[in-house]
Amino acid sequence: MNLENIVEKEKETPKKKPRRRKYYNKAKQGEKNPNVETLNEVKKVQEEKVAPTQRPHVPHTPKRKAPVKKVENQEEIKKAVVKTEKEEKMYVIPLGGLDEIGKNMTLVQYRDEIIIIDSGVTFPDDGLLGIDLVIPDFSYIESNKDKIKGLFITHGHEDHIGSVPYLYQKIDKNVPLHGGKLTLALIKAKFESGEVSKILPKMREVKGRDKIKVGKYFEVEFVGVTHSIADAYAVVVTTPAGRVMYTGDFKIDLTPVDGDGVDFLRLAQIGEEGVDLLLSDSTNSEIDGFTPSERSVGEAFKVEFAKAKGRIIIAAFASHVHRLQQIVNIAHEHGRKIAIDGRSLIKVFDIASTLGYLKLPENIMVNLSDVDKMRDNKVVILCTGTQGEPMAALSRIAKNMHKHTKVKEGDTVIISATPIPGNERAVSNNINSLLKYEAEVVFKKIAGIHVSGHASKEEQKLMLNLIRPKHFMPVHGEFKMLKAHKETAIETGIPKGNIVIATNGSKVEVTKTSAKIKGKVNAGATLVDGLGVGDIGHIVLKDRQQLSQDGVVIVVFALDKETGKVLSGPDIVTRGFVYSRDSDEILNEANEQIKVKLKEFENSAIKDWTVIKNSVRDVAGKFFYNRIKRTPVILPIIMDV
Repeated sequence: MNLENIVEKEKETPKKKPRRRKYYNKAKQGEKNPNVETLNEVKKVQEEKVAPTQRPHVPHTPKRKAPVKKVENQEEIKKAVVKTEKEEKMYVIPLGGLDEIGKNMTLVQYRDEIIIIDSGVTFPDDGLLGIDLVIPDFSYIESNKDKIKGLFITHGHEDHIGSVPYLYQKIDKNVPLHGGKLTLALIKAKFESGEVSKILPKMREVKGRDKIKVGKYFEVEFVGVTHSIADAYAVVVTTPAGRVMYTGDFKIDLTPVDGDGVDFLRLAQIGEEGVDLLLSDSTNSEIDGFTPSERSVGEAFKVEFAKAKGRIIIAAFASHVHRLQQIVNIAHEHGRKIAIDGRSLIKVFDIASTLGYLKLPENIMVNLSDVDKMRDNKVVILCTGTQGEPMAALSRIAKNMHKHTKVKEGDTVIISATPIPGNERAVSNNINSLLKYEAEVVFKKIAGIHVSGHASKEEQKLMLNLIRPKHFMPVHGEFKMLKAHKETAIETGIPKGNIVIATNGSKVEVTKTSAKIKGKVNAGATLVDGLGVGDIGHIVLKDRQQLSQDGVVIVVFALDKETGKVLSGPDIVTRGFVYSRDSDEILNEANEQIKVKLKEFENSAIKDWTVIKNSVRDVAGKFFYNRIKRTPVILPIIMDV
């Protein structure tokens, strides 16, 4: 049979139709089956008949292995991306400003780079005898100084700029310093004073909405806010790990004196773009409502100027440039000249007027020494001392110790400030002293001549709603203030678990999805005493406290350096201990006990000065405590002959 016959035969042979299951045909034809009524139920029955360990078979559905594998790969990729994002982290490290008022300083670290935001001071309390300033502990910065890429200052108050010269003693002078025009001028004046260093760092002036690229990873943006000083900014820090915003000190002043208000539009845009962690000012977090506008202070001053018949003496913060401008304007309206007393005020008037932040009418300023030659109702004396500082101008005026100014009946004294916690007693003493001279004293409790520069609860809520951060960390305040700000944040909808209450030195890890404390670095306080920085420790302060409470006792005697025999003394001299004329009996008893002890050393031929000094100190110390319950500092002095 040839090929053509085979082909013809195959064409003639009818093809067999594929055999179909009977119940499938019936289902297709609409016939009812006792067990299955629809095609879908047929498939279900088939799957139920397959053993659990077998893969169910669906008729006419081919196996599609590739797509399944592709989906699995996509899931793995998604997990890998999430894992990578979690590994990208930055650290926010506060070195000051938490659990305290002042000394504000915060680091932001990403990989091998660090930027610093603010470098402030705080002023010593009564327990820090002889201390001039308290600055942050720079030990962590010093050990990582090669990583520092920039210093960013939010505004020019001392609690944010006061330690800048001390900081540049520890880091490279080439690290750039960024801030507003007035802020940089105030910092420059600190370097020019030469108290720490005259070598200026690189200064770069910024304005609102300026973005600065720093190092390999950082972008820092300045956003305008209102405060009690011009050129106040919030700072937004962006890295590959996320975005952190630091409000700095702020309030929501809708009628600012200089016309430069809060940049609400940019803040809302930043909130829309997303903020992973917001650090916000907590100073007034316990105060309900809104902080009044600075303009309201001007209205209160107008009332007091109108009532005053004699001289007006005003104590104000030197850095409150907006308030100073209002005082100048009102004084000019009433035909009064202004005399200034206080180095910080003189410095600010000079800087702010030169830069155009303070506008002075022609011939309004006079010398303080010329005030007595002028009519009382034509004079305003502007001075420092709002916090009752002992050597400030207002304190010297109140104690009648001022060289040029003696307070008298008919004077109006205005204290345009609120006492910082711890200063209430000193301020109250000044007020009482001024009232004794029949002066009219006006202060915050009885007049609106001061408003805060910090946001109250409703303003804090507004900031939280504008930014809508994923996580929140209250800063700038004592613990009770941080806690109150936390409660406010919860009210605005931030989950409690997304709020971090940190302390100075906390290492806060920030990612796209979390913010939590992950360790701690060295943080604390460094004491500045004259030219000494950090050389006053706990032991020195304890000695000073002891000296201030119980005084000092000096025991002087002479020994033969060869034999150890007492040649003269002991003689006892005291200062701040007991009045010697009334204490001869006590001192004579102490002298006799010291002689007995020295005789023991003489008989034993002991000539070790350290042993002798310590023994004399112990004998005298025990005697004075047992006799009069006092523990003076005892200084044995040995002279060898």
